[in-house]
Amino acid sequence: MTAAALLAPIVQPTLDAAHAVVLGIVEGITEFLPISSTAHLILASKALGLEETEFLKSFEIIIQLGAILSVVVLYWKRFLNIDVLKKLVVAVFPTGVIGLTVYKAIKGYLLGNVTVVLWTLLIGGIALIIFERFQQRDDRDVDFSEITYRKAFLIGLFQAIAVIPGVSRSAATIVGGSLLGVSKRTIVEFSFMLAVPTMIAASGLELVKNRSAINGNVGILAIGFVVSFITAILAIKSFLGYIKKRDFSAFGWYRIALAVVFYLVFLR
Repeated sequence: MTAAALLAPIVQPTLDAAHAVVLGIVEGITEFLPISSTAHLILASKALGLEETEFLKSFEIIIQLGAILSVVVLYWKRFLNIDVLKKLVVAVFPTGVIGLTVYKAIKGYLLGNVTVVLWTLLIGGIALIIFERFQQRDDRDVDFSEITYRKAFLIGLFQAIAVIPGVSRSAATIVGGSLLGVSKRTIVEFSFMLAVPTMIAASGLELVKNRSAINGNVGILAIGFVVSFITAILAIKSFLGYIKKRDFSAFGWYRIALAVVFYLVFLR
């Protein structure tokens, strides 16, 4: 008998307020790190033994917007820059088109699929380590003029890879931008800002498509949303301080360790 079977209750609990707080904290901490907040929400839900309902899937998508809105609070002045806003629109376009195209497949087959998540965590971790191995130290200050409209579009394509749970939206955009020659600090902040229109669109789509599953659970959704927002504000500041001194290799090793440990404990 597997550890998951031993730990799982006879009747799986449905998402309640306490679970919403835990998942909100997980989301807020992991959203802007290159370790995939979606993967952590899926694995945390699995570890908590939660029943995989349509509401749980919607919850895992929508509370990400709570974390993302912390960017608006911290970077609201940057959103007043028309040139930056136009580049964000260009970058979010390919993500939106690809996301709409594969929405049903992602929601039906990949979101909640622990096997897919563990593989993407593992492969993504290896990719991050290799990337940092050949990446030269970059101490340039934030300068959004580095990001041309062409680069913004390509960054959007990189972000679109993150429709696969476990890939990590921030990792995809940061690595993609770095490969395009954008300084690390610039692409990190652009990635933060790009998350805002991306998750507004994703959450709006989820509210429209699954309003029947959300009705009656608005209070629980609100708890997760607020908790993720507050936690993310603290996480962003810590992450920016971290990247000034260190690279992303530690996140790569963490992804690999998480995938292996979770498999051994819950799936073997």
